[in-house]
Amino acid sequence: MKPWEQYLDEADRAVLRRGRFARRMGYGGRPAVVVIDAQRYMVGEEGDDASWPSSCGAAGRAALAQIQRVVAQAQQSGIPCFFTLFELDPGGSDIGVYGRKRDLLDSPHWCLAGTPGAQLAPQLVPGERDIVFVKKKPSGFHGTPLLGYLVERRIDTVIVVGGATSNCIRATVFDSSSYNFRTIVPQEAVFDRIAISHAISLFDMDRQFADVVPVEALLDYMGKVAVDPGCT
Repeated sequence: MKPWEQYLDEADRAVLRRGRFARRMGYGGRPAVVVIDAQRYMVGEEGDDASWPSSCGAAGRAALAQIQRVVAQAQQSGIPCFFTLFELDPGGSDIGVYGRKRDLLDSPHWCLAGTPGAQLAPQLVPGERDIVFVKKKPSGFHGTPLLGYLVERRIDTVIVVGGATSNCIRATVFDSSSYNFRTIVPQEAVFDRIAISHAISLFDMDRQFADVVPVEALLDYMGKVAVDPGCT
């Protein structure tokens, strides 16, 4: 059962049938993987989540193991990977309107530039041809070179993994869809702090903007796709 099914009643399912929502857009022939904010501050540490104020805890670490599998298959198949890092100036000069919703946390275990918390999770190792860049807003597209990289590589399918599902994943997926990329979300490779936020965000994305798929199905596709060398 998909994570959101428990929250739907028969009236909801009737609305979905009547509106013909959630068709499969399917995969294209030129995929890329976008890893959103798979950083130490997001996944914390086993047995010490209390020290990491924004940790997604066990859910984040379980998803990280699946993200490793997706990235490894992409690197093996010659599929480009793009890793985003969300980090803020320690003085808060670039926090923007986000600072009206949340305090700037003076902690090496948060997402301040130059601190351990802002680092990519050590389980993920970008390949020689992969790209890592900083973002300042939820979407991986907003104010970053991501769109240009995808266009230059003639990408048609964007696979989005990382966290958090209800924040930066959702924003990135909406932008990817708005740019008319086929957008794929492997459900075990995204994570959130709050289970209901995770489930309903997956539902909203799958209903209209992306295909939410099992990791195993995605890995099968990635293992078979013949990547055009011009894409990398």
